[in-house]
Amino acid sequence: MKFDTIAITAAEGPEAQKALASLSRRYETVAAEEADIVVAMGGDGFMLESLHKHMEDNKPIYGMNRGSVGFLMNAFEEDGLLERLAKAKPEEIQPLRMTATDTSGTEHQGLAINEVSLLRQTRMAAKLRIEIDGIERMAELVCDGALVATPAGSTAYNVSAHGPIIPIGAGVLALTPISAFRPRRWRGALLPETAAVTFHVIDPTVRKVNATAGFDEIRQVARVEICRDPDSTLTLLFDPEHALEERIFKEQFLS
Repeated sequence: MKFDTIAITAAEGPEAQKALASLSRRYETVAAEEADIVVAMGGDGFMLESLHKHMEDNKPIYGMNRGSVGFLMNAFEEDGLLERLAKAKPEEIQPLRMTATDTSGTEHQGLAINEVSLLRQTRMAAKLRIEIDGIERMAELVCDGALVATPAGSTAYNVSAHGPIIPIGAGVLALTPISAFRPRRWRGALLPETAAVTFHVIDPTVRKVNATAGFDEIRQVARVEICRDPDSTLTLLFDPEHALEERIFKEQFLS
């Protein structure tokens, strides 16, 4: 792939800012809105922030790790950046769209790259009724919450909640409970990526629940609908030897 103009952005941390200053002296750059590609330096949080920022224009983003985990990032190297960008392999991700209706009847929209999650707000457990494509699949889940994760997000919060790791391109989503109390042994489900998931909060004014999609958090929800957004596609670029698909595959064998 060839890019005529590049933008370099960085998180606020000292390591990322130091790398930004150094690379800006070595490579010709333009503003992000004028660039063919954005080079984002930081951690996974900054990558997700960058993806959200450029979601509408689908500008490809190449990340370099100047944070901690850096699962969505490439290794940081100052040399050979243009050559690395030319050889980078694209991974396309479709985010999830959340439509959350709060207890006052107001509807809220949000987009999530990793997962949409529901969490109890108070000391009382949440009670959720779950529908898949309009069919009730669980009349009552008593829990701390639940989430729906994409393959790209399956190694994040989903794994912490004991959900499955999903290979890129598998065509499925993970529906994962968070600290389920009843049914006690329910571990969740794998759903077709075309599935529409609806959570109904039982007694939402007493058992208060919030819903989060990316950077959008809605409090006191009564109903949350989640589906893949067919109108949004995000493009991440990875060095050929560190493709996202291979990273997710390796995660299944870590102790």
